[in-house]
Amino acid sequence: MTDDRDRDEDRSAPEVEVESDPTVLYVPLTDRAGRPLSPEEAAHIKGLSGFAIVIERGPRTGMTYLLRPGDTTVGRHPKSDIFLNDVTVSRRHCRFAVSGETIAVEDSGSTNGTYVNDDRVDRTDLNPGDEVMVGRFHFVVARGDG
Repeated sequence: MTDDRDRDEDRSAPEVEVESDPTVLYVPLTDRAGRPLSPEEAAHIKGLSGFAIVIERGPRTGMTYLLRPGDTTVGRHPKSDIFLNDVTVSRRHCRFAVSGETIAVEDSGSTNGTYVNDDRVDRTDLNPGDEVMVGRFHFVVARGDG
């Protein structure tokens, strides 16, 4: 005789994506479908301290990366700080630089380029609400109130 209780408990457990890096959060954005964060919303995210980038469109929508002071590398290379395993992303695509109250993005010589608000950039300062496109990933720059 088998115990059906164990099987029922396994079916009811929600699927949660767990990252080993404590600077990664996942928040489903189903209620925001088709509407990115406005600059006003992106500038005052409650419960967030410092800068973050939120995937608003593309693979892994809702994934939020908290950016620490200093450089954060982005690319398809497994040792990138933000690893994006997609052929549209170069192995060493770009980097985000956070210094005090400012944030910037710098392309690292990527094949497909790094775009900010639809303009290809080599390096530029960013503001909350700016959209940064890395391959098929559309990030929105966010800033916390904390």
